[in-house]
Amino acid sequence: MKQPLGVILAGGQARRMGGGDKALLNLNGETLLDHAIARLAPQVNGLALNANGDATRFARFNLPVLADSIEGFAGPLAGILVGLDWAADQGADSIVSVAVDTPFFPCDMVPHLLLAGEGMKNPLVLAETTSGRHPTFGLWPVALRDDLRAALGGGLRKVVQWTDAHGARTAYFPGPGDPFFNVNTPQDLELAHEIQKAKA
Repeated sequence: MKQPLGVILAGGQARRMGGGDKALLNLNGETLLDHAIARLAPQVNGLALNANGDATRFARFNLPVLADSIEGFAGPLAGILVGLDWAADQGADSIVSVAVDTPFFPCDMVPHLLLAGEGMKNPLVLAETTSGRHPTFGLWPVALRDDLRAALGGGLRKVVQWTDAHGARTAYFPGPGDPFFNVNTPQDLELAHEIQKAKA
């Protein structure tokens, strides 16, 4: 299997942060997007950013910016779909997705997802911890993009509803701590500052 491409999901509305771009929030001198790029880029064969609105605000990152192709706010599956369409144009077989607001996801996540998907005709794998599955962190096959497009067109929005229908597997990440801790509120951002200081 070819090395997957990476897609950073930043198409959310950040309501609990008061709106705006979570991707551009500052975490100890770097944006959350900087942190996501630093962790994911070494694990994949190329990167793109799923974000809506004016793409020029991300110009300094030098990434393709992929806007949702589904009308309205359709959630993370819309970002997965546009990522799969981009990957198909690049001749890739798969993508790995991460959420931009999760600054400490594992630096060896992609190999674990690929290992869990071995033997599957269309490898489809979600990350899992003791708290359950993390549906914005996964390995997604380009071969299923038209099926996903049809599902979204039919109104489906829940990630695990679609992945369960296709027999998705999980890759387990034991920690320490919660490797998929995400920044939803200003309080979470403060906690992220503390976590990173403790790691330094």
